[in-house]
Amino acid sequence: MKSSLEETLLSSIRNIPDYPKPGIMFRDITTLLGNAGAFRRSIDELVHPYAGLKVDKIAGIEARGFILGGAMAHQLSAGFIPIRKKGKLPHETVRVAYSLEYGLDEMEMHKDAVKEGEKVILVDDLIATGGTAQGAVKLLRQMGADIVAACFVIDLPDLGGRKKLEDLGVTVRTLVGFEGH
Repeated sequence: MKSSLEETLLSSIRNIPDYPKPGIMFRDITTLLGNAGAFRRSIDELVHPYAGLKVDKIAGIEARGFILGGAMAHQLSAGFIPIRKKGKLPHETVRVAYSLEYGLDEMEMHKDAVKEGEKVILVDDLIATGGTAQGAVKLLRQMGADIVAACFVIDLPDLGGRKKLEDLGVTVRTLVGFEGH
């Protein structure tokens, strides 16, 4: 009997207590990525609502968003935009500051990565407080992108990131949620 998507994902995601600091339950998708069936089902489910739509680009947030985003871009016949930490891209970039749990960081993308009006889906492995995803939305919009949706395998609803993106007018798609952080 075929497992439900939720059962497949929950059994494929490794939970690591007290990482990267005490009190945090880290949701590790590397085990999901290593499980061919779970990885395939995740990508299929993430792209399903957008199949048949004209999506120009998938924007993946460093680093796990690159893996998911590359597979999504392939399935949707779209281009891929890497959104990286400051100083990692070789060409002319645009940058935005975003808030982390403790302070600020910056992310950037190539200035020529997206054209005005292109339809873009943002992707990362997990939405928690939403700071990184909010920064990526601001960066993409600054360059004129039309953000179709933001997609994540995991939602940590107690941390409120999904609502922050929805408050920016972004449709959010997640596959599985975990209580706590």
